[in-house]
Amino acid sequence: MVSSNDFKNGMTILYEGNLYKIMEFMHVKPGKGAAFVRTKLRNLRSGAIVDITFQNAERVTLADIVKFKSQYLYDTGDALCFMDMETYEQTEIPYNLVSEERKFLRENQVIEIEKYNDEIIGIILPDKVTLQVVECEPAIKGDTKSGGAMKDAKLETGLVVKVPLFIENGEEIIISTIDGKYSSRA
Repeated sequence: MVSSNDFKNGMTILYEGNLYKIMEFMHVKPGKGAAFVRTKLRNLRSGAIVDITFQNAERVTLADIVKFKSQYLYDTGDALCFMDMETYEQTEIPYNLVSEERKFLRENQVIEIEKYNDEIIGIILPDKVTLQVVECEPAIKGDTKSGGAMKDAKLETGLVVKVPLFIENGEEIIISTIDGKYSSRA
């Protein structure tokens, strides 16, 4: 059990029979009345995002999540195939569990898979990943109206990001998996 006062982003809880990951939380102390905790939670089974308010110091069950390292092997067309780095056992994870994370996955990349009991609930990516630019417009000389001029670049995974004008086709760049933005050259 964990108190609502001890919530942290990324924590996984069981609430009303559902498994939720805390995306955001805010402690609110109004002028009148008792304090409470306003949260934004993602249902790990359905992917739905819900807003739930907890009373101050309300106790909820902390989910026992097991994490293990796996290597991304390939895309089957409706699922992603991973290999456990210790047992070499292969696991397929359906698209609906990794819809956002798919955009940042490259073959042979090592990630962590999260399990609750024997149910796979998702994957954890590193904060930054290296991906190759496969399509972007060439920079045109004198095309800088402001110091931070950017252009669209399509990456090997299909993700489209804004990059500086000096980035060209074939270059590897570092992308933040947190906000999906360009970070630097690799």
